[in-house]
Amino acid sequence: MMTIATKSTKTVWATKDTKATEATEARSESLSNVVRLAVRDGSRGTRPRTQPVAVDSEPVAFAASSLARSACVAGRPVERRFVIFVTLTRRILFFCTNSPGALVSLANTGSPQRGCALWLRRSRAGFFVVNRLGVLCGSFLFFTSIAWAQEPSPLRISLEEAQRRALAASHRLAEARAREEAAQGTVAVRQASDRPIVSLAAGYTRTNHVTEFIVPSPLGAPRVLYPDVPDNYRTRLDLQWPIYTGGRTDALERAARAEASAVAAEVETAAADLRLDVARAFWALVTARASVDVLERAVTRAEAHLADVRERLGAGLVPPNDVASAEAQQSRQRMLLIEARNQRDMSSAELARLIDVDLLQPLEPDTGLELAAPSTLALEALVMEARAMRNERRALQFRVEAAELQRDAARGGTRPAVSVTGGFDYARPNPRIFPRADRWDDSWDAGVSVAWSLWDGGRARAEAAQAAGAAAAAGQRLEEFDSLVALEVRQRLLEIDSGRAAVAAAADGVRAATEARRVVGERYQAGVITQTEILDADVALLQAELDRTRALAAVRLAEARLARALGR
Repeated sequence: MMTIATKSTKTVWATKDTKATEATEARSESLSNVVRLAVRDGSRGTRPRTQPVAVDSEPVAFAASSLARSACVAGRPVERRFVIFVTLTRRILFFCTNSPGALVSLANTGSPQRGCALWLRRSRAGFFVVNRLGVLCGSFLFFTSIAWAQEPSPLRISLEEAQRRALAASHRLAEARAREEAAQGTVAVRQASDRPIVSLAAGYTRTNHVTEFIVPSPLGAPRVLYPDVPDNYRTRLDLQWPIYTGGRTDALERAARAEASAVAAEVETAAADLRLDVARAFWALVTARASVDVLERAVTRAEAHLADVRERLGAGLVPPNDVASAEAQQSRQRMLLIEARNQRDMSSAELARLIDVDLLQPLEPDTGLELAAPSTLALEALVMEARAMRNERRALQFRVEAAELQRDAARGGTRPAVSVTGGFDYARPNPRIFPRADRWDDSWDAGVSVAWSLWDGGRARAEAAQAAGAAAAAGQRLEEFDSLVALEVRQRLLEIDSGRAAVAAAADGVRAATEARRVVGERYQAGVITQTEILDADVALLQAELDRTRALAAVRLAEARLARALGR
């Protein structure tokens, strides 16, 4: 049963402490009104309007007006900063009006406004407050102007631009590219193994002295056949060219090329994963910003409802617990708003890390959560596209090819190897010249060599079996991947379908909750329902709007995952 108060008889629900608090707030509010009017006139460039105001506090109004003029001259809007300034002013005046001097003046004058003004004008403490208040608030506005002027402007970015920046700055992708370069180096090594090798060698050897071998000559003079030459110098230009290796060298080269192609496909896979990570962070940021907007609207509704409940409490229409309930509702929604803003900042920092910008740089996505028209492609066509475009499948195919070529190379070890050899020697003494002489002589050689391992203890056969097993394993992974691709594409399509249905249901829920909130508000204004129903309606509307935001975000993320499953 509700109690409706009339002008003649009102039910008083507030206690004495509540009345005292309201009287104190009224005194501080009257003085802050003076400051607010002065700032408004100062921002317009007119004379401070202190005459029409009933409060005799000209020094405070003049100080506030001068402060507003200086803030406007600085070229920065003062609305946001002045809200903080007025709050600070009210706290200071609240302390001043409860000081002993102000209470004595209040008792002498009988008026809160005139008593506080008289205390501000005549007492030493009041003079100190008036003079220091302008310095304090002026310094506050000056330093906050500098701080706000240094805040970085939001960076407006699209999903495609974010992905392009991430691909250019990713360390993970740079690591994959380094592995690709290493694989290309292995290909170069295998190519070089089939080419001739030319080397140059030089040496010096010191030997002990030996007895010379001398034979008589027909002419009578002795001939030295083996002289004592302790200093030996030798140089050689050598050639080694394998012309046939049983197919081993060619198979190893083609296996290295296949492995390099697989690593290149893995680089593209890493790039696709990075694009998906950027898409997740991007849509998380968009979702967080949308949640912040929803909660800001909810806080605005809660504040309006709280103001209405306080007016009803002043009129004696509602009990004090209704105000407490409205305040609790407002506090909870403010808490949710703070959490949503923190989540927005965390999502922005994560996206900033991925695109290599400052973590404190605010990011502003250039798109919202609105959905595009659904795709009409059949499942079979999408599965075929995924199998043709997925880099993971290409990497597995190259790995199967590389394993088979490794098997062929192992089998080539059982065949003979033929190579061409040759060289040019220039030595002192040249051991190929007889008799030896302590002088520089040249010589050359050329030949063909054949090597055939008749028995290696089963090593070549074991290597071939090992490579065959690796090829079979890679083939099985490829078959498994084909089945998983079809399943993944099917799952993503079902997620999108369910998400779109959830979006439609959430939109209906938002419309129903909005209409219910309107009807409940009208019934509450008419006094036929209690505040509990309007609080429940506010909670239902907030939950419906957040459910719609989450449903839209889920569809966006499912679309990004589908694009990743298709290899786009």
